[in-house]
Amino acid sequence: MSLKDRLMEDLKDSMRNKDTVKKNTITMIRAAIKQKEVDERIELEDEAILDIISKQLKERNNAIEDFKKGDRQDLVDTTKEEIEILLNYLPKQLTEEEVKEIVAKTIDEVNAKSMKDIGVVMQSVMPKVKGRADGNIVNKIARQILQ
Repeated sequence: MSLKDRLMEDLKDSMRNKDTVKKNTITMIRAAIKQKEVDERIELEDEAILDIISKQLKERNNAIEDFKKGDRQDLVDTTKEEIEILLNYLPKQLTEEEVKEIVAKTIDEVNAKSMKDIGVVMQSVMPKVKGRADGNIVNKIARQILQ
């Protein structure tokens, strides 16, 4: 079953179960997919859909910080629910230890010596962890190792 079909089935289930948070989250994902398909006049594959979901996840994580600053616990809770729903469609997320291991190997592969090489390291690491780790975490770990 393709990711698009799975999203449609889950949307139907959430409507039957009157799960509004899940319904709204899936509707947002499907809208983003449809927008990209219309803009580029293509049919998206699962790989591109995972990119869209990853982007949505990143937006939600950034939104949580803003909601906390604004002292809006209700929005923080809703956004955390949305994040849990999004994570169901992504591959299993890597732990920080696994990311450290991948970054360390990549630093050896590209022969990075200092902070000047952070761009090369990130360029090599990100395809390896695509959809399984947040770029901010990868960057933080790479900076720690390179210092």
